[in-house]
Amino acid sequence: MKTRKGLLLAGIALFGAVFFAFKVSSSSGELQPTQRQKLLATVGALLEAQHYSPKAIDDAFSKKLFTAYLKALDPEKTLFLQSDITAFKKFETSLDDEINGSPIAFVPAVSEVYTKRLNEIVLLYKEILKTPFDFNAKDSVLLENEKQEFATTAAARKDRWKKQLAYAVLERYADNLEQREKNKGKKDYVAKPDSTLERMAREQVLKATNKRFERIQKTYNEDQRFTAYINAITGLMDPHTDYFPPIEKRAFDEGMSGRFFGIGAQLGEDENGIKIASVQPGGAAWKSREIDANDVILKVAQGSAEPVDVAGYATEDAIKINRGNKGPEVRLTITKTNGTVKVVSLIREEIVLDETFARSAIVTEGTDKIGYIYLPEFYADYEREDGNRCSEDIAKEIVKFKAENVKGIVIDLRNNGGGSLYEVIQMVGLFINQGPVVQVRDREGKSTVLSDRQSGTLYDGPLAVMVNEFSASASEIFAGAIQDYKRGVIIGSTSTYGKGTVQRSVPFGNPIDQFSGRTDMGAVKLTFQMFYRVNGASTQLRGVESDIVLPDSYEYLKLREKDNASALPFHKIATAPYFLWSQSGVYESAIASEKERIQKDTNFITLKNNLSWIASTSEGYAPLNLANYQALQVKIKKVVEQNNALLKSSKPLTINPVAVDNNKFFNNPDKNKGERYKAWLNALKSDMPIGETVKVMNKMIAAKSSFVYK
Repeated sequence: MKTRKGLLLAGIALFGAVFFAFKVSSSSGELQPTQRQKLLATVGALLEAQHYSPKAIDDAFSKKLFTAYLKALDPEKTLFLQSDITAFKKFETSLDDEINGSPIAFVPAVSEVYTKRLNEIVLLYKEILKTPFDFNAKDSVLLENEKQEFATTAAARKDRWKKQLAYAVLERYADNLEQREKNKGKKDYVAKPDSTLERMAREQVLKATNKRFERIQKTYNEDQRFTAYINAITGLMDPHTDYFPPIEKRAFDEGMSGRFFGIGAQLGEDENGIKIASVQPGGAAWKSREIDANDVILKVAQGSAEPVDVAGYATEDAIKINRGNKGPEVRLTITKTNGTVKVVSLIREEIVLDETFARSAIVTEGTDKIGYIYLPEFYADYEREDGNRCSEDIAKEIVKFKAENVKGIVIDLRNNGGGSLYEVIQMVGLFINQGPVVQVRDREGKSTVLSDRQSGTLYDGPLAVMVNEFSASASEIFAGAIQDYKRGVIIGSTSTYGKGTVQRSVPFGNPIDQFSGRTDMGAVKLTFQMFYRVNGASTQLRGVESDIVLPDSYEYLKLREKDNASALPFHKIATAPYFLWSQSGVYESAIASEKERIQKDTNFITLKNNLSWIASTSEGYAPLNLANYQALQVKIKKVVEQNNALLKSSKPLTINPVAVDNNKFFNNPDKNKGERYKAWLNALKSDMPIGETVKVMNKMIAAKSSFVYK
C-alpha cells in the first residue's frame, strides 16, 4: 500500500499528465486550459485510472450527470421551469466531452438561469406570505416534490410554492395553538386570537425562509456550484467517492483533530435543513439517548435566551451556535426521523475520549452472568506506543469477564461505522482458532485473503453480536466472519448497512504544505477496493443478515447502501478455505427456538406494523386542513408513545460494572467519570434489544450446559 506521501506524489504526477494533455498547438502558441478545465479533467482521469469500478465517461454517463446535477441544485423541483430543462437539453450528451477537455459550457449556462430563478423565488415567497392561509379548506401538499416533474408554467410553480409554504406555516400555527391551550388560565397570560397566531406563524416562516435564501444568494456562488458539479460526477461512481476542495479538506482535517466544548454531534445539512450527521460517543448528545443521526434541528437556545430558528442557516453558523464555553445549557428543538418534534436539553462539555473506547458491564438475568461489551468503532492509535487499540481493549475486557466466571459474551456493534481493518482481524482472532477473516479485491480482480494467524482462542463460550442498519464496513466484516464460522449468533435489524468498499484520500495539484498533504486543488476520497466475506460474498449492498431479527426504528426509512442508486452491486468470489467452529452445532436448536419466539411475539408484531406506518406518513400527501393535520399528529404521537414503550425492556435489566472497574469509575479524581458510567448503565437497563439478546444468550448457555460431547 502506498504511503500518504506516495499518494500525494502520484496525485501530482497524474495532474501533470492531464495538464499537458490540454495544451493545444496553434500558430499563435499554446492555449492553456482554465483552472476549472484542469480540475474537471484531473478528477475524470483520476476516477478512470484508480477507481475500483469506474463507469465509462460517455454519452450515457453524461445523461446521468445532467440529471444528477440539476437534482443537486433543485432537489424539490421548485426552482427551475420545464422550459429551462428543455433549453439545457442541448448539453445532455456533451458533458463527457467537457470532462475530457472541451470548453465548459453547461455549468455556466445553468448558473445564469439558476441565479435568475432564485431571484424570482425570493419575490415569490415574500408575496405568498403576505396573505393569510385558509386552513379550513380540504387541500393537501405532496411531501416529496422530487417525484413530480418540473412545473410547466410560472403559475404552476407558484402554486407548488404556495402549498409548501402553507404546510410550513401550518406546522408552526398548530404549535402556536397548542401552546396557547397549555398556557390557558396561567397568571398574566394573554391569549392571542387565531388570526394573530396565524400571522405569527407566517412571520416565523418568512424569517426562516429569508435566512435560507440570503445565505444561498450570498454564499452559494459559482465556485460552490462547480464543486457540487464535481461531486455529482464522483457520486455517480459510487456513494463514497467524494471531492473535497482545498478549504473543505482543511476544515475536515482540522475538525477531525480538534478539541472543543459542544454538544458532541457533527452537523450537516440537506434540503430539510440542519441535521445531525453523527453523534459522537461520550458527548452530551450521546449521553442524552434522545438524539440520533438524521434528526433535523429546528431551533437552538442557550441558557435563558430565546430559541433561535436555524432554518436557512449554514452548517458552520449552526455549529457556532451549538459550540461555546463549558457548562451553559443548550436546548435543541428537533424533528425526529419519525416526524415527531421534541425539545432536548443538553449541557456543553468537552468530548471525553475514553468514552469512545470499548466499555463493558455484567448482566445478571437468572443464575448466570453475561458479559456485555459496547464497541463504538474499530479504533486504532498507532501514533503512540501506548495508544488504544480496540482488539487489545476487547481482550482485556474478556480477561475481566473470565475472572467473574461469565457464561456468555455480547458484543454490541450497533451504530459502529467501521474503522481499522487490522483491528477487525485481530478481534475475530480472539474468538476463532486461526483462519481467514476477510478477502480484499482490487480493480484488477486480484484477491488477497487476510487471516488470523494466532493459534487458539481467548474465549470459546456462547457469543452474540448485536448489529443494526448503521453497523457498517469493519463491523460487517466482524459480524460476517462470526456468522460464516458459525461462531456466534447475529442479532438485530434485518441486515447491516451494506458498505463493502474501501476508500483512500488522493490529493492532487500543487502541494500547499508537505506535512498535511493538502494541495491547491483539493483531494478525492476514492473507492479502490472491495471487501468479501470468507464465504465469498461481498458485504456490499446486502450487508450481513441477522440470524435473529428484532424490530428496528429505522428499518423502513431507506437509509442503507442499497437505497442509493449509485451504489456498487453485490458480487461474489471464490470461498476462502475455512473450517466451521467445532461447537457450532451446540446452539442451533436454541437459536432456532428463540427466532421463532420473537417472530410470534405480539408486541414485536405491533411494533413492526407501527414503524412501517410511521415511515409511510413521510411519503405521499400531507393535509393542509388544520383539523386533519391535528388529528394526524395526535395519531402519530400516540403510535410513537406506544413504540417507545415497546422499545424498552419490560422490566429493568440487572446490569453492574465489572468488579475490577469499580475503582476506575467510582474512586476517580474525575468525579463525573462515575456519573457518566452510571448513566450509561442506566440506559442499558431499559434497552429492549439488549434484553432480548440476553434471553437468547441464556438459551445458548443452557444448551451448552446440557450438551453431551461424544
